[in-house]
Amino acid sequence: MERSMKKAERVPAAGRKSANSGDALKMPVDSIASRRIFLKMLAAAGAGAAISGRELFAQAISPSVRPMRGRVDVHHHMFPPFYIEAMKDQLAASGFTLRQWSPAISIDMMDKHGIATAFVSQVQRLVMDSMSGRDEKGRSLARKHNEYGAQMVRDFPTRFGHFATLPLPDTDGSLKEIAYSLDVLKADGIALWTSYLDKWMGDPSFAPVYEELNRRGAAVFVHPARASCCRNLNGQSGIIEYDIDTARAIDSLLWDGTLAKNPNIRFIFSHSGGAFPVLAARIIDDFPKNRAANAPNGVDYEFKKLYFDTAHAGRAPALDALKDIVPVSQILYGSDAPIRNYELTDDWLVQYAGFSEDDWKAINRGNAERLFPRLKS
Repeated sequence: MERSMKKAERVPAAGRKSANSGDALKMPVDSIASRRIFLKMLAAAGAGAAISGRELFAQAISPSVRPMRGRVDVHHHMFPPFYIEAMKDQLAASGFTLRQWSPAISIDMMDKHGIATAFVSQVQRLVMDSMSGRDEKGRSLARKHNEYGAQMVRDFPTRFGHFATLPLPDTDGSLKEIAYSLDVLKADGIALWTSYLDKWMGDPSFAPVYEELNRRGAAVFVHPARASCCRNLNGQSGIIEYDIDTARAIDSLLWDGTLAKNPNIRFIFSHSGGAFPVLAARIIDDFPKNRAANAPNGVDYEFKKLYFDTAHAGRAPALDALKDIVPVSQILYGSDAPIRNYELTDDWLVQYAGFSEDDWKAINRGNAERLFPRLKS
């Protein structure tokens, strides 16, 4: 017995070695949820199991996130040279510096992180901030931006998709750009901001734009902005305004009935919905009865139709809250690259224990294939 115990001390348990090293996936291993699952699996396997502790731990933390090839990234930005030049004053004022970029740089990043196709959209808010109401500069910038994105897709048809930008709040110009982008350039969808100057997405003045997008059954990718009211609040960083503006945008779409009136639009919201998932229950519970006609099937029904991406919002609190609002079928992989590194999203997603292997397959690619059938070819 004594000899047997000494032998056991000299040979560390497989599970203990795996939990201490964590090098197989090059990720932190101090996630409480992941450790708990690992210990349960180790106990189930038994002391004499043939499977190693490292293999058990890899299974516990959903290994398909990073190793999977062929992922679809619905949240990937582009910033063409002409766009950078046109927005240099805004960049200088904000203190924000964009990285060097080209389609080749994006492809290199994608290849290193298992991304087969990335859907590109505009960065910053130049088109909208350069105009007010009706402005040829805004229309011209939107057109040049969309033609650049369409050329990227023509040059690399399997590597890129494209969400076209609109010169909102110019409604007439936006209607023309929808027709040109979807009919001529064959864009995969339209990209919108959560707010435009002092107007949020549900503003009645945008109704003709939504009616046209609904008629076409368009996919609409929505990126957060900082509304005019809240860009320079004293004593605040302003960072959370992006997440709060997403919640405001969804609330405004519900308030004026835009979601119910336009059921064919497939809205995709960024960053796991920002502040929306944790506020959704409050909206559902307290939505005024005198506005019930704007959500005839119920508020919860309208929310469950929305799509959300995971871009640098893959930590457990964000995903747990999101899963309470929508089914896995409504969650898409997104990264916010190349502004953000892929690791900022992936290093947290790989630790999340709340999705099954089938869930990960759907999030990484399957749900995007359903939204954009051309990905299946």
